[in-house]
Amino acid sequence: MPWFKAQLPVGGWAAQRILITGASGGIGQALVNELATAGAQLLITGRRTEALQRLNDRYPNQVRSLAADLTRAEERAQLVEASRDAGINMLINAAGMNRMGLFETWSDDEIQHLLTLNLTSTLQLTRELLPQLLGAQHGWVVNLGSTFGTLGYPGQACYCASKFGLRGFSQALRRELSATRVHVLHVSPRATCTDMNAPEIERMNRELGNAMDSPEYVASEVRRAIERGRSEVQLGLPERFYSLVNALVPSLVDRALARQLPVIRRFIDEPEQAS
Repeated sequence: MPWFKAQLPVGGWAAQRILITGASGGIGQALVNELATAGAQLLITGRRTEALQRLNDRYPNQVRSLAADLTRAEERAQLVEASRDAGINMLINAAGMNRMGLFETWSDDEIQHLLTLNLTSTLQLTRELLPQLLGAQHGWVVNLGSTFGTLGYPGQACYCASKFGLRGFSQALRRELSATRVHVLHVSPRATCTDMNAPEIERMNRELGNAMDSPEYVASEVRRAIERGRSEVQLGLPERFYSLVNALVPSLVDRALARQLPVIRRFIDEPEQAS
């Protein structure tokens, strides 16, 4: 990555016009609070109109919202047009969903829905906005991935597939755009306490001793990564270690996760009774 791409572009946050997807919940909402407080102008989107309106009301001079289903081409087109009108120079892809379950129990429709929202629509929106980002003085694509984009985890096969794909897309796009003024950042949060997680997932993480971050912490780390011109960020020291071991000696991680599998299966098979 050329050195001149590093650091937040000239003008700081006040010069940033940012589109944030998935802004109606979890990490997306926390990103709106973090970046509006920093001084950025935001166009936010999500499916929950009421949540978007509350953010509008909280930051009336900085936030404009447009509810959209990113899996629908016509609604993405409206969002792209609004982004042109707003002069967007940074795209933060934070939209996504998750559901824990053994892969054999997933239907075709469930697989397609998760992959379309988490991966396909993100790629499509990024492609549709790329000409505008390339024309900006400094353009940014920020993709919110997951530790499960580097570490395959039992009960998360579909989610892992989408996040592995997003990580590969981010790396390839960064290298493809290396001679341009568009910077691509991929951030991998570890387990995070958001509404996207069913209660049994949080109970399972507590039983397994898996650390969980707040959405506000993740948002602050995304901001720091942008300010420092980072390209890849993995949150959590243990998760960085496990990801490295998984890349070098995956059989060690296979054995470690095999010991966790009975607990994972218990929370999947009997979520109400598991504790």
